Amino acid sequence: MGKKLFIAEKPSVAQEFAKVLHVRGRRGDGFIESEDSVVTWCVGHLVTMSYPEVYDPAYKKWAFETLPFLPETFRYEVIPNVKKQFETVKGLLNRPDVEAIYVCTDSGREGEYIYRLVDEMAQVPDVKKKFRVWIDSQTEEEILRGIREAKPLSAYDNLSASAYLRAKEDYLMGINFSRALSLKYGGWLNDNVEGKKWTSVSVGRVMTCVLGMVVSREWEIRKFVKTPFYRVIGSFSPQGVPGGAGEEAFEGEWRVCEESHYFQSPKLYKENGFLDEETANALIGQLKSEEREALIESVEKKKEKKNPPLLFNLAELQNLSSKLFKISPDETLQIVQDLYEKKLVTYPRTDARVLSSAVAKEITKQLKGLQGYDPALPYLREIARMKSFEKLEKTRYVDDKKITDHYAIIPTGQGLSALKSLKPVSAQMYEVIVRRFLSIFYPPAVYQKINVVLAVDNPQGMRMAVTGQNAHTENKAYIEHRERFHTSQKVLIEEGFLPVAKYSFSQKKEKEEELPETGSLLPQLKKGMKCAISDMSIKEGETSPPKRYNSGSIILAMENAGQLIEDEELRAMIKGSGIGTSATRAEILKKLFHISYLNLNKKTQIITPTLKGELVCGIVRYAIPAMLSPKLTASWEKGLTGVSEGGISESEYMGKLTDFVSVQVGKVKGTDNKAQLRSYFNAAKGYYSKNKKKDKESEA
Repeated sequence: MGKKLFIAEKPSVAQEFAKVLHVRGRRGDGFIESEDSVVTWCVGHLVTMSYPEVYDPAYKKWAFETLPFLPETFRYEVIPNVKKQFETVKGLLNRPDVEAIYVCTDSGREGEYIYRLVDEMAQVPDVKKKFRVWIDSQTEEEILRGIREAKPLSAYDNLSASAYLRAKEDYLMGINFSRALSLKYGGWLNDNVEGKKWTSVSVGRVMTCVLGMVVSREWEIRKFVKTPFYRVIGSFSPQGVPGGAGEEAFEGEWRVCEESHYFQSPKLYKENGFLDEETANALIGQLKSEEREALIESVEKKKEKKNPPLLFNLAELQNLSSKLFKISPDETLQIVQDLYEKKLVTYPRTDARVLSSAVAKEITKQLKGLQGYDPALPYLREIARMKSFEKLEKTRYVDDKKITDHYAIIPTGQGLSALKSLKPVSAQMYEVIVRRFLSIFYPPAVYQKINVVLAVDNPQGMRMAVTGQNAHTENKAYIEHRERFHTSQKVLIEEGFLPVAKYSFSQKKEKEEELPETGSLLPQLKKGMKCAISDMSIKEGETSPPKRYNSGSIILAMENAGQLIEDEELRAMIKGSGIGTSATRAEILKKLFHISYLNLNKKTQIITPTLKGELVCGIVRYAIPAMLSPKLTASWEKGLTGVSEGGISESEYMGKLTDFVSVQVGKVKGTDNKAQLRSYFNAAKGYYSKNKKKDKESEA
């Protein structure tokens, strides 16, 4: 009887498989073997795409004559520093006594690609049985389930095709566009970057788009001109209320309405202020010209619910970690990957924020496992009392349609002994994941919101109202202007999930709990009550420039095709794959920092472009502007998803890709935009030379 070969992506994962499968026999150099099984591993990628000069030495020299470079057949080679492990894996895959191969690389597009390249380079015969193990965590139970339910490798051929296409796309765009732009504009770039040694114009399908997002935001900030505005705030003392008539008062903000003296006035700033202080003072003078009263026109009381947030996908966790821990997306991924490998959480590289119905049916396993985690105990008891786990499948936290490869990141309830060895930030991130998970079993928080509208007659000026058919007749009436003030109060009346969501290591309060105190006065107000106007004042403000991206918000913007959507429910409604994937976004940012196109302030996690990055962005802007379009970049990613789902053929996608590369390279060759580019370069350099010191201070 032949042996089974299990091939993992990393040595640490292979060790877990060997432990679960009781493979404790001979330890070879790069594998572990028992009587009926062999476990081996890659070390990440073992095989990579060959450079153009491997196809033809003439390609080693960068020249327009050799562009576009579009090989009909792509070549691959073993990465030199891991050649020894590749030979080990190749030998095992082709051993005559190995009858079945179980592919246990990470369950995703990249993991699929890692194995398929090895399989191709090792020339593994198709007569061998090949199975794909697809798991969501590294617990013993999940590993055994994955092996038991392993599908033939061919079931993942579409995923493999999309993985190959993604690599070819990055390869072709990177090589062709980087060479074309370097040949035409490299000299300009190097002449303008403080006389440093020559460097190429580095361009990438996703990388350049992200660079463009950051640079575009920076230019919006620089062009922004602050606009001052002036709000009028009234202080009102209700009559007929204990403590009223001056003893206790509440504030209301003036807002324009159709009956206002300032309706459609050019002096308005939005609906609640004026562009100049003089007009604000004029309004106060009109309303305080004599003893006047305010009438409560309406008192609206309604309950508002705040649901527990959706579960974590990688982007959401990276965004929150940037705020909580001031760490980069790459650091977040490393930490949560480590938690995954220690069996503490499920697979981290996921885009889903919900659970599958299959997981929901067995959710008590995770809940019971968490009984060994002390911070969770009081909440687990309450969940057991409410029996809310029985209704989980009917909630918004379970939706099979919103899951592609993996469900959301949740605690497994296992591996708790590893918590003792975790670094503080890792332990805190685990707590964050656990609390988010437990929250979904709790009811929403409920707030009582009170909105009050007051009316004050304005005697200054009269508005004419025509009562007849003809405006020139005597049938006219004059109506006093009326100004309105608004105030509101939001009071927490049912905590719901909020106590679960409070981190033990953070003293930060929920935003709703930070609202100004309005006392117990507003709930006593009724429609028709009169209030004395005890005071009126002006509050000055000014418009704010757009915010710079931080390492978390840029990830959210990438997830949503360039849109920074902070509202989680709105984000859930956005369809499409975004820019990059959950598995690649952190690495893309890391590369932009490494090649000095972007700067990361490690203390604040604020991202800003370097002069070099801005100049490269300018080159792309005037040569291949399509590379800066988030929607276009997202459409390529969506196309790859279409290939993996079988809706788009490999040849169809490849045809569109080669056409795009050819057209864009042709444009670079034939476009003369030196005047525009010179103007852009001068503007960017001028800013840096004048504001370099000031800009650094603003980043901090």
